[in-house]
Amino acid sequence: MKNKKNTNYALIILAVAVLVIWLFPYLYLVSSAFKPSGEVFSTPVKFFPSRISLENFVAMFERMPFFKYLGNSIIAAVCSTAIAVFLGSLSAYAIARTSGQKLSVLLLVMVLVMKMIPTSSIAVPIYEIIMNFKLYDTRIALIIVYAAINMPFVIWMMISFYSNIPIELDEAAAIDGASNFTTFRTVVLPIVMPGIASASIFTLFLALNDFLVSLLLTSVNAKTFTVAISEFVNSYNYDLGPMMAGAFLFSFPVIIISIVAQKYIVSGMTSGSIK
Repeated sequence: MKNKKNTNYALIILAVAVLVIWLFPYLYLVSSAFKPSGEVFSTPVKFFPSRISLENFVAMFERMPFFKYLGNSIIAAVCSTAIAVFLGSLSAYAIARTSGQKLSVLLLVMVLVMKMIPTSSIAVPIYEIIMNFKLYDTRIALIIVYAAINMPFVIWMMISFYSNIPIELDEAAAIDGASNFTTFRTVVLPIVMPGIASASIFTLFLALNDFLVSLLLTSVNAKTFTVAISEFVNSYNYDLGPMMAGAFLFSFPVIIISIVAQKYIVSGMTSGSIK
C-alpha cells in the first residue's frame, strides 16, 4: 500500500514537471508581453519583469489595426468552419451509410489521401486558382480555401460516429415516411452532436492558427492576425515586445474557449457511441 502511494506521488510530481516544461514557452510569452520594452532584449535574460508595463500593448495598437486583422481571422475561421462542418457531416453520413460498396470505399480512400496532403504542396495551385477567379486579398478566398482544406478532417472524424449508429434507426424513420435528410436532421444529428461540436472546435482552431494560406492569399484588406503579427520581425525590424503582446491577446481567448469546451473535445475524441 505504501509503495503504491509513493508511486502515485512520483507520477504526480512527474506530471507537474512535464506540465511546467510544456507551459514554459507560453508563460515566458506572457511575462515578456508585460515587460517594459527595454527588458524584452535584456541580457542576461530575465523571466519576470521588473515592473508590470503596458508599453508593448500600446505599441502594438499604434503600429497595426488590431481589430481589423482580428476580425478578418474570426470571420474567415467561423464561416469556413460552418461550411466545412455542414458539408463534411453530410458527406460523412452518406459514406457511412453506404459502407461496403465500392464507391464508398473509394470515397473513404480519397478522403484519407486528401487529409494526408500537406498544404504547402498545393499552395501554388491554390494561389493560381484564387488569382484566376480574381479573389485575391478577399475574405471569401480564405473562407473557401479553409473550408476545402479542413473538410477532409471533418469527414474522417465524423465517419466513426455515424458508423456506430445502428442502421435500424434509419430504416425505422424511412418506414414512418421520413426522407434521408429528415432522418439525418431529426434522428441522427442529435445523437452525433458531441462529434459535431468536437469537429467544429478543432476546425475553428485550425483556421484561426493558419499562417501559410493567409500569407499566400492576402496582402492588405483580408490579412489575418497571424500574418500581421509576424511582420513585427523582418529584415529591418526585430521588435519582439509588441509581437509578444499581440500573441498573448490572440492566444488567451483561444485557451479560454478550449477550457470551456473541454468536455466536448474529450467526448468527441473518445466516443462515437449512442447516447
